[in-house]
Amino acid sequence: MKKLNRLLTIGALASLATFSFTSCNNDDEEPVVWENIERSELIFTEVTGGASLYPHGDHFHGLGGAVEGESRTISFNSAGVATEGGHIHLDPEGIYKVQLRAWDFTGREVQQDFLADKATASRYKAFLVGAPFVLNQNTEDQSGAIFQPREMEYVDGTAVAGALETTGILTYITLGESNEGEFAVTYVLRNIDPGVKENITRGDWNHADYATRFAGSNVVELKFEIHAEHDH
Repeated sequence: MKKLNRLLTIGALASLATFSFTSCNNDDEEPVVWENIERSELIFTEVTGGASLYPHGDHFHGLGGAVEGESRTISFNSAGVATEGGHIHLDPEGIYKVQLRAWDFTGREVQQDFLADKATASRYKAFLVGAPFVLNQNTEDQSGAIFQPREMEYVDGTAVAGALETTGILTYITLGESNEGEFAVTYVLRNIDPGVKENITRGDWNHADYATRFAGSNVVELKFEIHAEHDH
């Protein structure tokens, strides 16, 4: 019995030590809590820009001059289940800025940590999966979907150099006329293996087999529904 009690005590201390490592601050080292997210949000903001803002292939032209309009927020719990706004109505021809916000279990906002610098961001990429969208790059009339990550700068102040370095914490999206209807989708932020991100193009955001194509593990999986229809 004494031996059993001793083993139980050791086990309890080991569990406490593990919890302390992931949840307590240290003056010399900031704990890694990115993949311990307590709640998150996706903020959809419609943008306009007249004739200068339009979809082309796998990206948009004219985003630099876009004017922001109404915003809507979807809130998620730690399991990635929508707790508010989980069925969002979007104009299929509308263009929307989508921003991820996330908080860890200490209440600290953490989404910018994924963009701390180039080395950190090289481990992360966002996808939007679950619905077999017609991609704009595969249409002749520019009527398909685009999901374009567009961070311009890392938190350390250095520039994000081109499409292959973007992550998807900030994204611009349109569904296009070819994708009217209702869709169950999942926004995924994935921690990918070294050397993988440099092979992920703008057109790789909607693969059903993304997890086998791009080795790694998911940080968040945020599930919601999109209803794409014109306002009447």
